[in-house]
Amino acid sequence: MSENLIIWGIAGVITGTIFITYAIAYRRKQHRGVALKNESQALGANRPIAQFPQIDEYRCIGCGACIQACPEQGVLGLVMGKAVMINGLKCVGHGLCAEACPVAGITIGLGDLKERDDIPQLSENFETNVSGIYIAGELSGLALIKNAIQQGARVIDSIASRVDEQKDENILDVAVIGAGPAGMSAALRAIEKKLSYVLIDQQTAGGTILQYPRKKVVMTQPVDIPLYGRLNKKEYTKEELLEIWQSAIDKFKLNVVTNHKLQNIVRKNSHFQIQTDKNNFEANNVILALGRRGTPRKLGVPGEGQPKVMYKLMDAESYSNEHLLIVGGGDSAVEAAIGLARQTGNTVTISYRKPKFFRLKTRNEKRIQEFVKD
Repeated sequence: MSENLIIWGIAGVITGTIFITYAIAYRRKQHRGVALKNESQALGANRPIAQFPQIDEYRCIGCGACIQACPEQGVLGLVMGKAVMINGLKCVGHGLCAEACPVAGITIGLGDLKERDDIPQLSENFETNVSGIYIAGELSGLALIKNAIQQGARVIDSIASRVDEQKDENILDVAVIGAGPAGMSAALRAIEKKLSYVLIDQQTAGGTILQYPRKKVVMTQPVDIPLYGRLNKKEYTKEELLEIWQSAIDKFKLNVVTNHKLQNIVRKNSHFQIQTDKNNFEANNVILALGRRGTPRKLGVPGEGQPKVMYKLMDAESYSNEHLLIVGGGDSAVEAAIGLARQTGNTVTISYRKPKFFRLKTRNEKRIQEFVKD
């Protein structure tokens, strides 16, 4: 009898110890999640700018699989036993959290757009409230190269299904504005669908990728480019992606018009006139694949027009023994600061309006700490 009591007593102590240890760890995790969520709200980082995980709290079992699957640490957390969005600005929409959820409790999307004045209202085919004008790529609110490529192709599929066979040969089927991933994909699909088109860009082909520093690593997901084939790697350098686009232009003889800045789009009877600073184009449909970085935002301060003020860093190695100021606290600013800090003799200062960095990719968040002076 006494031996049984001792055995049961030892078992009870072990079980109690395990339970208490788990309860303490769980409680700490809850407090940490609440603290991070409150801090994120105070900094204004809780609202995502692109697609994000929408969690069904009735399905969520609080296992944390989504948190572990996310490559951008700090996006999701556990609060009161449920997964919640902590830092929406850090989310880039990989969708790995949705794949990892064992109860299919996560969907990836843009959510309620009623309070999002930065994202246009679009139909399921990415058509705006102006019939014949479409939006694809970052401008639609969806990040990632994969999404841009798929959107550009889908828009052309929609246009091709409605093309009038008795069309005016002097009017193009579609004008694509912006030669980034979405615009290039649209142009290539237009060739597949035998549509007449023009691809217009204020710079050269490449879009947002052109703004990246030399040898910047770009994360993507496997995706099929119309006509060209499949991108299988998860990471490409800036130069590799630009080489892919240029090879597509050369191989399929894309009708690309570069160094034409869009000025206006005017309705003319049943079609549109696309007005640039150098020429006008007539088209029945228009795809705006402009991205979000075409024209830089300026500070509106004295001296910003001087030659030493620049809005993109192409090659950090061209700067040495300089005192440099970076304005901004996002990934682009931090990557520029890191690149410049690695060069001989440079002193780099970051000017940022928030008290701390809060919307950086995990890799950049770790790297910048190596250079921050206490």
